[in-house]
Amino acid sequence: MLELTMASVSGTDAGATAGMQMADAPSEPGAVLRVGRDRGACRLATPDDWLFVSRVHLEFLCGPEGIWQVTWLRGTHDDPSSEVRFTLVGGGGGVQQPLPYGGTAQLPVGGAGELVIHDRTGPRSVNVGFYHEV
Repeated sequence: MLELTMASVSGTDAGATAGMQMADAPSEPGAVLRVGRDRGACRLATPDDWLFVSRVHLEFLCGPEGIWQVTWLRGTHDDPSSEVRFTLVGGGGGVQQPLPYGGTAQLPVGGAGELVIHDRTGPRSVNVGFYHEV
């Protein structure tokens, strides 16, 4: 099971968790959870006017062994208006590292962490927490 939580935070709301959303999916091959502005394609949707987030920005996909991975999907622009940082919690984690545009990271089984989508033009972010249940 993969559990996700998402909060959209602007500069005036720093530290607040207003608008928290949650989604989960079983760890079955082919299961998908998406984060972005397109409410038809994404289980976790950001505000429509937050254009630094793509229509489908992050895709969590369960592989054949029941292992989840996350991909920052490439959009139509060569240079995105956001950056994504990835943090694992516990087990020597806790250090933020960039997730490259179009890049993929594997989520450890029994692991938790956070992905933060930062707006390059203003003090806004989308914080997506995850827990990959054993």
